[in-house]
Amino acid sequence: MPSSVKNYNTQENATTRLDAVINTHVPTFRCKTYVIERLMGLLFLIIACPVIVMLAVCVRMTSHGPGLYRQIRVGRHGRIFTMLKIRTMTVDAESLTGPQWSRVNDPRITALGRFIRKSHLDELPQLWNVACGDMALMGPRPERPELVHILAEYVPGYLNRLAIQPGITGLAQINLPPDTDVESVRRKLVLDMEYISTATLWLDFRMFVWTILRLVGCPARLATPLLRLSRQVPWSPTGTSSEPLTIEAILAIEEQRQSQLHDVDFPSADEPQDLSEREVSTVGLRSAAEA
Repeated sequence: MPSSVKNYNTQENATTRLDAVINTHVPTFRCKTYVIERLMGLLFLIIACPVIVMLAVCVRMTSHGPGLYRQIRVGRHGRIFTMLKIRTMTVDAESLTGPQWSRVNDPRITALGRFIRKSHLDELPQLWNVACGDMALMGPRPERPELVHILAEYVPGYLNRLAIQPGITGLAQINLPPDTDVESVRRKLVLDMEYISTATLWLDFRMFVWTILRLVGCPARLATPLLRLSRQVPWSPTGTSSEPLTIEAILAIEEQRQSQLHDVDFPSADEPQDLSEREVSTVGLRSAAEA
């Protein structure tokens, strides 16, 4: 294996690495370059504006609905913000199904949306979020609040990724495919935590160059090793031997838990309350998701 490829060769190594960075401080340079990164986001936004406007108009002309898509995401320390994207799916794509990750050959994605997603041009409006200070150019990808509360329960250490601002692209996105189940989230968390604990200006620069190369059509299989960004994270033993736990399956489990709570005879205000730890956790999860 080339020396440029970091390999988390065993589940034990991956777990040890996660445990080792739980109390790691945010890299100093991230604090010092906060204002500079916002200015860079504004500059890149001005440069990208013609492309964003053109894409938004094309989306509006080829499918029903707005050209831009707004979605609530979770930022640093759990701060909620509105993230902007070029719309690539049909309007109200989750109105009937609830929160879902996109999948291969997702029927909700429009014809133009497939091209935009493949070229990653749908992320360009997030430069506005960088200019506003909600996001950074590099960092873990932000997730939706209703999924964060659930993933925090199923993926140990998941909330540690909220130690820094989320980014438009990151080490996990460069090396791993989009999330499809809990195991894929765990694997990305390993790389998110590596970035949080070891990030440098040099690493950020290489990831920025990688993004530019991808935008101009350079294949990832060439750009990633060229810039020494290759990482390998193994599947956990349970992730390969059992049925993948998808977000749809998790939501079904949580819905069943909530329905069971309706059958619980809660004590009145005058009676002593003695809920189990699981019931308290589930009530808190449901309340947070509904909020």
